[in-house]
Amino acid sequence: MKRSLKVIAIVIGILLVVVIAIPFLIDVNTFRPKIESELTDALGRQVKVGNLSLSLLSGAVSADDISISDDSKFSASPFVQAKSFKVGVEMIPLIFSKTLNVTELTLNQPEISLVKSEDGETWNFSSLGGKSSAPAAATETKPATTTAAEQKPPATGSTASSGNPNLSVVKLNVKDGRLTVSRAGKSEKSRVYDKVTIEVTNLNFTSSFPFKMTADLPGGGSLNLGGKAGPIDANNAALTPLDAKVSLQKMNLAESGFIDPASGIAGIADFDGTVTSDGHEAKTNGTLKAANLKVAEKGSPAGKAVEVTYTMNHDLVKQVGTISQCDIAMGKAVSHVTGTYDAHGTVTAVNLKLNGEGMPVDDLEAMLPALGVVLPPKSTLKGGDLNVNLTIVGPVDKLVTTGSIRMENSALANFDLGSKLSSISALAGKKTGNDTTIKNFSSDIKVAPEGTQASNINLDVPSIGVMTGGGTVSPANELAFKMTATLGGLGIPFSVQGTTSDPKFVPDVKGMATGMLKGLTKGSQNPVSGLTGLFKKKPQ
Repeated sequence: MKRSLKVIAIVIGILLVVVIAIPFLIDVNTFRPKIESELTDALGRQVKVGNLSLSLLSGAVSADDISISDDSKFSASPFVQAKSFKVGVEMIPLIFSKTLNVTELTLNQPEISLVKSEDGETWNFSSLGGKSSAPAAATETKPATTTAAEQKPPATGSTASSGNPNLSVVKLNVKDGRLTVSRAGKSEKSRVYDKVTIEVTNLNFTSSFPFKMTADLPGGGSLNLGGKAGPIDANNAALTPLDAKVSLQKMNLAESGFIDPASGIAGIADFDGTVTSDGHEAKTNGTLKAANLKVAEKGSPAGKAVEVTYTMNHDLVKQVGTISQCDIAMGKAVSHVTGTYDAHGTVTAVNLKLNGEGMPVDDLEAMLPALGVVLPPKSTLKGGDLNVNLTIVGPVDKLVTTGSIRMENSALANFDLGSKLSSISALAGKKTGNDTTIKNFSSDIKVAPEGTQASNINLDVPSIGVMTGGGTVSPANELAFKMTATLGGLGIPFSVQGTTSDPKFVPDVKGMATGMLKGLTKGSQNPVSGLTGLFKKKPQ
């Protein structure tokens, strides 16, 4: 028994000596030129690897750092730079034949820079896998480098007949990375995705491979993306086929980069959806739930959550797309958007149709601040339905919206229109009370950066009468309207000035007198009694 224990102790001792000694006997730095050369050939970018060290316990070769150059058309700075780089290897071939069989690649704390061209048509990673224009790293032919994923692999980094390099790795990992996304030639700030982790299994250029990615989003929130990608397009890596599920939690719409910041859209949203691409056209669909949504630059957050369900097809080459379905719901109020967009320029342009029928005003009222619509203080819209039929065209920072709106059987609570139109209401002989009941309101509108135009206004307030006309609202919410109230056959003109939060109703005295005289000559109701309301004194 004692003899057996002694033999075991001797064997363990010898193994420990071997484990300690082998890293000193094998100079793994002899593999560095080979690794650099083959990665350079495979990626089409100059690859530089730092000092190498061997760890038998982890079965890996580690490098102090690694850098991958950018496409020279974009930048002279590195495309990827990592503080450390670990290469998982098969130890037996390494020890006995000095052959480096790669099983796993891990980048620790890499800085990755993604840059979109100024015209929006290409990315700096589009040329990955193409033929390198940089000089290849010096190579040594003694140690062989192969991959464990291939039974009889060709030389790693060689190019297959399809144009794709035959690079294959069982596992590729990115840990605690930072991804910076920017656009060439634009002054807008870069978007930074922190704590990026990527796991790729059976990575190669000639077939699809599974992957998972997580990251912290710019402005807060998290990204979870997973599915399959590949085969990698040899001419443009950005056109690589993809089939993935996307989950975004607490995404800041204004800063995430998923929505053109020029649109002015803001809020916090959760999103779940899918993305499927054949390398030419991408189809995406999903549901987005947004809180504190704002859709106008001068708007304020909506008082209720908004849910958007959509389906969209995107041409990856032309950077244009079609929105075949987009349902926007706030409570029971649902509108529908269809149309096209063009994202290849510096600012996305759209051509959309928005239609909504029978939308409850009570649900929509909370959306008015998000649209930049300001009501008089303490007043709210209550009851009734809203119908809209609009066309939205132009770049998202200079949209022009035209169409018609119609509201029925509603009320503007806590707003006494009769007191604002005292002269006209006196002529009608009625009082509106604290709330203004609206039987019908309809108008043609045009909303543009220079302001809002409303024409063919028809407002039926039973307590006063029917008011028609048109006018404008400036970007500062200043009002300039010319209106006419029809009472008992009389046309009573007035103007609306001030602001949307404090409107001023100014009677057109000359026009009023003319209307009254015409009414008198036609034998209509006696208008003289109404002068009490207009001039605030009894008739002589």
